[in-house]
Amino acid sequence: MKIHIAVDVKSKKIISMKVTDEHIHDSKMLPKIVDAIAKSKHVTVDKIIADGASYDSNAVFKCLADSGILPCIKVRKNTKLKKTNHFLRNLLVIYQKKNGLQSWKYSVSYGQRWIAETVFSCIKRRFGE
Repeated sequence: MKIHIAVDVKSKKIISMKVTDEHIHDSKMLPKIVDAIAKSKHVTVDKIIADGASYDSNAVFKCLADSGILPCIKVRKNTKLKKTNHFLRNLLVIYQKKNGLQSWKYSVSYGQRWIAETVFSCIKRRFGE
């Protein structure tokens, strides 16, 4: 069993959650999580902070852009500018390489991503792996 969650970093509450088997990749569930959040009348999302290992893909950038959400995703080190990349992904590649990863992390409050990791840790302590 695998749990995919979205956490409000201000309230530290889970705002969306989907359960799948372990074969479903995180990036495949992101559109469903974003859709569930969009349908909620109590939550609005202006940006999503996520790690590049799971979410650095053109499909994720397109999904977030189509939903009006700013993607704050750390791109892979070997990512190159391509015409086939989503334009927001290319912008992040340029910014992160030109200004440095630390500058980008500070500019988007990337450190808040660890709030979601803390929530995962709490869930695992309570229910086990």
